[in-house]
Amino acid sequence: MKTIDSIPTSKIQRASKLVQTGAKVGVNYLKYYGNKLVTPENEAKEQLNKDNAEDIYNGLKQLKGSALKVAQMLSMEKGILPSAYVEQFSLSQFSVPPLSPPLVNKTFKKYFGQAPHVLFDKFDLTAISGASIGQVHLAEKDGQKLAVKIQYPGVAESISSDLAMVKPMAMKLFNIKGKGSDKYFAEVENKLLEETDYLNEIKQSNEIATACKHIPNLKFPSYYQDYSTERIITMDWMEGVHISEFTAVNKDKASANKLGQALWDFYMYQMHVLRKIHADPHPGNFLVSKTKELIVIDFGCIKTVPQEFYVPYFELADRKNIEDPVFFEKKLYELEIIKPEDTEEEVIFFKSIFQELLSLFTEPFNNEEFDFSNEEFFGKIRDIGTKYAKSTELRKMNGNRGSKHFIYINRTFFGLYNLMHDLKATNVSIANYKKY
Repeated sequence: MKTIDSIPTSKIQRASKLVQTGAKVGVNYLKYYGNKLVTPENEAKEQLNKDNAEDIYNGLKQLKGSALKVAQMLSMEKGILPSAYVEQFSLSQFSVPPLSPPLVNKTFKKYFGQAPHVLFDKFDLTAISGASIGQVHLAEKDGQKLAVKIQYPGVAESISSDLAMVKPMAMKLFNIKGKGSDKYFAEVENKLLEETDYLNEIKQSNEIATACKHIPNLKFPSYYQDYSTERIITMDWMEGVHISEFTAVNKDKASANKLGQALWDFYMYQMHVLRKIHADPHPGNFLVSKTKELIVIDFGCIKTVPQEFYVPYFELADRKNIEDPVFFEKKLYELEIIKPEDTEEEVIFFKSIFQELLSLFTEPFNNEEFDFSNEEFFGKIRDIGTKYAKSTELRKMNGNRGSKHFIYINRTFFGLYNLMHDLKATNVSIANYKKY
């Protein structure tokens, strides 16, 4: 894979790159209008989505940082984006052009005052993998294999300006209105800033790993403070394959169920006991060991779940509460889905939408065991996502709905459901975490 010798870091440089990308998208639309004259509408639109997805991703991967992180987050929205975008943006999870060896050396000298081959006994200057915020290198010290994650230069400093640039696109995509939208973007910005603080990641990693080490079939790396800084982090090298590689070839149902139960227990224990959760559940953050244990890595994005959100959120996971109209409406107010200033029409409209959504999404929580291989269940999720993404009536309404905490909590559950479905885990005990 081609390496990168520099990353645009100034606001002007990064804005210019987005302008260039926008120009390519404009050309794609001209091609689309021409194609419609000679090919069926659906084929022309499919080609437009494919061309736009490729050009947008190519622009974002050169910027890296929060711009690419947005693509990574969007790649998990399988019910909202056209498949061409999901497929292209999924590459941001663990396959982006790495920094060149000279730039890696330069970054090490900035934070440690010496090149990596001086600090470690062995250090591979070619990255093993790379994602939106950093890339990983294999190193060795005193006979022990280590993974060293290096943050891309300028990522932390450009978060605010990057979000300002992608804000118009995000607002249009998710029907967010200008009024009251700041709290949502502030939540995303604060979380992205946390992800760039690698010393904070070490602290969070140790806290979660210590609290969850008793859960069966889970493994966590150890982290090394002496070989870490706010922009470089060193941890154990964990032997395993990405969970997406495992699911692509796995035929062993018992292994899938073992891993699925471990993954589910890990998330339920964090949510219900720790009230603090690993909020970045994409395939690049989970490995499968040779003994079919789940290895959890990258604790940069941890979401604390406040009591005032947790209680009504999970009260609405109970079917009987969803079916109680008075209780249901009360909880929608508590979660800021319905607002005091709403018209009667808006109250009726959003009660109807969320009753339909929650009746479907909370189905696993209303069973002792659940089959996450159920294609009918996940087909309904895709259908309902597509339905509301295309709803003209919904777009006419005020789109700023819900507590800011929904952003990362919902993202966590969407990602978790997708991973469980990819594993094809069956007979998953929903309340198993209570044993631990």
